[in-house]
Amino acid sequence: MFLLPLPAAARVAVRHLSVKRLWAPGPAAADMTKGLVLGIYSKEKEEDEPQFTSAGENFNKLVSGKLREILNISGPPLKAGKTRTFYGLHEDFPSVVVVGLGKKTAGIDEQENWHEGKENIRAAVAAGCRQIQDLEIPSVEVDPCGDAQAAAEGAVLGLYEYDDLKEKRKVVVSAKLHGSEDQEAWQRGVLFASGQNLARRLMETPANEMTPTKFAEIVEENLKSASIKTDVFIRPKSWIEEQEMGSFLSVAKGSEEPPVFLEIHYKGSPNASEPPLVFVGKGITFDSGGISIKAAANMDLMRADMGGAATICSAIVSAAKLDLPINIVGLAPLCENMPSGKANKPGDVVRARNGKTIQVDNTDAEGRLILADALCYAHTFNPKVIINAATLTGAMDIALGSGATGVFTNSSWLWNKLFEASIETGDRVWRMPLFEHYTRQVIDCQLADVNNIGKYRSAGACTAAAFLKEFVTHPKWAHLDIAGVMTNKDEVPYLRKGMAGRPTRTLIEFLFRFSQDSA
Repeated sequence: MFLLPLPAAARVAVRHLSVKRLWAPGPAAADMTKGLVLGIYSKEKEEDEPQFTSAGENFNKLVSGKLREILNISGPPLKAGKTRTFYGLHEDFPSVVVVGLGKKTAGIDEQENWHEGKENIRAAVAAGCRQIQDLEIPSVEVDPCGDAQAAAEGAVLGLYEYDDLKEKRKVVVSAKLHGSEDQEAWQRGVLFASGQNLARRLMETPANEMTPTKFAEIVEENLKSASIKTDVFIRPKSWIEEQEMGSFLSVAKGSEEPPVFLEIHYKGSPNASEPPLVFVGKGITFDSGGISIKAAANMDLMRADMGGAATICSAIVSAAKLDLPINIVGLAPLCENMPSGKANKPGDVVRARNGKTIQVDNTDAEGRLILADALCYAHTFNPKVIINAATLTGAMDIALGSGATGVFTNSSWLWNKLFEASIETGDRVWRMPLFEHYTRQVIDCQLADVNNIGKYRSAGACTAAAFLKEFVTHPKWAHLDIAGVMTNKDEVPYLRKGMAGRPTRTLIEFLFRFSQDSA
């Protein structure tokens, strides 16, 4: 990438409130193995009493109104995303967490460009499940809160943390649906969230563990276990050379790790010859910047510079698990960008697969070099659409931060489809310009057909997109610059700090909707 525990007041023990136990103590009473997360809405009017969800109301009746009683005396009404934990109310659920869902009427917010109600559910359920995890309870049942898919996403995303390499790990909590028969929506939410968690794992793993070869092997394992309707081709350096991908190879040659071109196929359509959708992802498994080396501070984050490859591959794995009736091809050029005696030098000229020459004035603008060849290859599949994702520019982070993925596209139809999908998932996208104004800044080049950086310092994300456009002839193409959404600090409440795996769920939702429209 080119860079410019629960408050004491909220924990309410039933014994402190002189509430009589509703069950006799026994072996099960000490077996704190299952928790329960229930939702409650905010008041619509000041004089109203906060309403439980259907599952919450049923549980309150089961315990003879005691949940409402102790909730009312435990503090002020719960705000959206806040939690309160109670103990000893029911033998089956020694710990019950009530979570604030905000207003029941919350829907699509046209200013925020997301469904506020779904986002409230994700955040609240995630907070509740984490309380159960902090209590080291290995199982939790979750109130669907009016939207079982959103609840499942909140639970699965909120509980995930990458601690694979630590001796002391958090308790693994198994989340199940409570008080509802909407298992189909719940399971769909689990699949969506698990897809994003796969991307998070790929991005978070240290670069010495997540080499190009290892990345390809993990994706192959996950895709093959997802569906029998799949093919995986892990293309070696010799194949890349045969394809005359000189731009990709110029980046890879600086590292001792061999490059890999990963090609995955999901063949879900009943018509085997139906043209596929093609997803392309930048796969730099570590980006030092090369000879144009980065500053040492935060360079470790560049283990996730393969976030584009991680998100598109994870989305395709999820599509396979959902058994969507469409054909999809995923392409990921995988390599490291390292400085060495063999590495690209500023001013070098390389030749891409389509014959265009590229002047490499900054070796830290390497993502566009490997994508150029992958985009050329994508056209060979006669695709319905081409979508690429890449942690491409620090300028994108400066422009939008973590608020949304920047989308550059030559198709308003494709933009609308991605935008609609993002409203549903809450993982937002925002359209950026592909003006000829920016193209002129990359084709005004002294030594070659195109320069890998713009002639001016400004609009770096736009000139990077303009560069990619030089290798695209398809009328339905979108470039997703995901640099700003690569990590999560505290912006998305249902994701822990670390690599975010965004916008995997938006890509899955796009595929899900596309498959329904094509049916």
